[in-house]
Amino acid sequence: MTTKVKPEKNKKSSKPKNPKETKKDKIQNKVLVVYYSRTGLTRKVSESICKKLGAQLSEIVDKKDRSGAMGYLIAGKDATQKKITQITYDIKPSDYGTIIIGGPVWAWTMSPAIRSYITENKDILKTKKLAFFATQGGDGAEKKFKAMQEIIGSGPAHTLIINSRDFRDGSFEKKIDGFVKSF
Repeated sequence: MTTKVKPEKNKKSSKPKNPKETKKDKIQNKVLVVYYSRTGLTRKVSESICKKLGAQLSEIVDKKDRSGAMGYLIAGKDATQKKITQITYDIKPSDYGTIIIGGPVWAWTMSPAIRSYITENKDILKTKKLAFFATQGGDGAEKKFKAMQEIIGSGPAHTLIINSRDFRDGSFEKKIDGFVKSF
């Protein structure tokens, strides 16, 4: 005859806790990956970074329709003109110690969704450890990173640039591995 033992209710874990660990310490150890992706390539990079770091993922959603050829053209124009757009996202950066911000390079700069996110959250972001990554078909990531840094008032500890050829030849995962190891 076997006897089932019911777990005790409200019993605290036997795992020892660090009594000196504060809420601030817990926040400092948490990593958030925030991204905007129009085509899905930046999403793929974001998901890979999250999986490798055990980080939380948050998508920035641009409320403006940027699909299709016309959306592509308007997106480039809006980026060049440094426009802000209406966005939504589900996780506040204040609860994390490290924030990794990623998005595509549009017209040698950041997308309006990324510009909006960092503008809305710059006071919080400048108090965090930052990392930036960019996906691009050509170039402009360094210029994008500089513009992001100027808005936030603080620079990234790490950066990552993924080019379209990195996706074609499969080398983007090796680049992500190097980026993740830098943490």
